[in-house]
Amino acid sequence: MKFGSVDNPEIIDFTLPPDHQDTIKVLKKNSADKTNVFVGCAKWNRADLKGFYPRGTKDELEYYSRQFNSIELNATFYRIFPPEQFVKWYDKTPDSFKFFPKLNQEISHWKRLNDDVAPVVDNYLYSAVNLKEKLGCVFLQMHSNFAPKDFDRVINFVEGWPREIPLAVEFRHTNWYNDKAIAEDLYQLLEENNISNIIVDSAGRRDIMHMRLTNSRAFVRYVGANHQSDYTRLDDWVERLKVWKDNGIKDINFFVHQNIEKESPLLSAYLIKQLNSKLGTDLKIPNEDSDRQQTLL
Repeated sequence: MKFGSVDNPEIIDFTLPPDHQDTIKVLKKNSADKTNVFVGCAKWNRADLKGFYPRGTKDELEYYSRQFNSIELNATFYRIFPPEQFVKWYDKTPDSFKFFPKLNQEISHWKRLNDDVAPVVDNYLYSAVNLKEKLGCVFLQMHSNFAPKDFDRVINFVEGWPREIPLAVEFRHTNWYNDKAIAEDLYQLLEENNISNIIVDSAGRRDIMHMRLTNSRAFVRYVGANHQSDYTRLDDWVERLKVWKDNGIKDINFFVHQNIEKESPLLSAYLIKQLNSKLGTDLKIPNEDSDRQQTLL
């Protein structure tokens, strides 16, 4: 993920902003007894995750899904796969594994949530539902130039979304957040329709770190800078996630990206260790017994 990349990450203030004043209220309103935690990368492709797969690995997804409990499925942004492909992915992954697929670019970037987008959404979901219980949460990522002037499209899309399928949304145009009135209208819309508000932590876009949860799911897309600060940033996130867990959050979905993706599994493994230590989770540490992984870390 190149979004928000910078040449000099050492000069960025990576301090996590304080929570929006209504985030804890939302969590307490929807408090859960148990927190489900899913951590993963954005893709399982061997070329991107160079060094992660042991020599001789024949099926990348099969191996990946036995190291991580989830994947942020970005491949579905670029093409709408047939139902049969989702069935294959379902069949080769463990029972506890979950997919978090991105909505196709025709929906978000080409039609831009226009009135005629419904058939494309239906076609996409017709395939994606074949993941059955392994379908975690579908997510929508809008283009950076999609501005609040098209708020009506967002309202129609959100209100027409099938309630039985979890959805999270990400906006990148800064005016969704720096205009307080627009931001509050957006948060209210998402909250009323039980839609998750994605948080993107990227070096060059601190302006969209809204820290406003709109339901009991934290969907975090973390973008490392291939810099030592990536680890201290994750430490800060663990502390924030602990606060949310203590306030009854139900779902934590945390996906690690890198400008150079080969380091994503390393950061993810570090994050999982910290979560197991600080939040009391019992997540598998990827490649825990591998000399290669321990050396890289």
